[in-house]
Amino acid sequence: MDRDARVAVVTGGTGAMGSAMVRVLAREGYRVCFTYKNHEDRALALAAEGRPDGCPAPKGFRLDMVDPESVAALAAQIEREEGPVEVLVNNAGITQVLPFALIEPEDWDTVMEVNLKGLFLVTKAFIRGMIRRKRGAVVNIGSLAGMRMLDVPVHYATAKSAVVGFTLSLAKEVARFGIRVNAAVPGLMEGGVGENVPENQREEYRRYCSLGRLGKPEELAELVAFLASPRASYLNGQAIFLDGGI
Repeated sequence: MDRDARVAVVTGGTGAMGSAMVRVLAREGYRVCFTYKNHEDRALALAAEGRPDGCPAPKGFRLDMVDPESVAALAAQIEREEGPVEVLVNNAGITQVLPFALIEPEDWDTVMEVNLKGLFLVTKAFIRGMIRRKRGAVVNIGSLAGMRMLDVPVHYATAKSAVVGFTLSLAKEVARFGIRVNAAVPGLMEGGVGENVPENQREEYRRYCSLGRLGKPEELAELVAFLASPRASYLNGQAIFLDGGI
């Protein structure tokens, strides 16, 4: 296909991690569409950055990820206006810094709804086209919080652990259609949810990290671009850790 016909969708594209993914995928030659719910100013600024080679700039779309009708409508719009989606990056998510004893049922539901129901709805909406065309790649963003015994909010860790289970099962189911599904599992990163981590915990992470530092959004974006690309054609159903060596 012509390089500009390759379409990638990134959910949660206005945060530190998401915007880095948008930039790197655009550099890789994708026509990038990203979603956001808030921070329209960031979305406009990201779209206005353009591309140095004159290719189409990323496009932002406001989306309520937990509204099935809105998700289905956006998927149809992007396929119609931008072209067939070959790459889906499920990056959007939220957390709350609460001890377990203070988590209320509505707190639990909110975190699960965005991190898991949104993941389900968006993936379902876009993977149907991939199945029809028998090609595609899905990259889900997990977290070390769901894979290691860390001092993190329980509901967030639970949701991120479920992202890996979702990845494994879906990878097995859709492999026969030429679709690969993998997860990128970052450790503590500069920006994103890492901004809410107290400095004493950040220092502890540095102490136990073999590289002695937090990760950078661009490093996660490079991993995502690799997993989405034909260079990772024999990777499927994997959870790739990007934690600096914990």
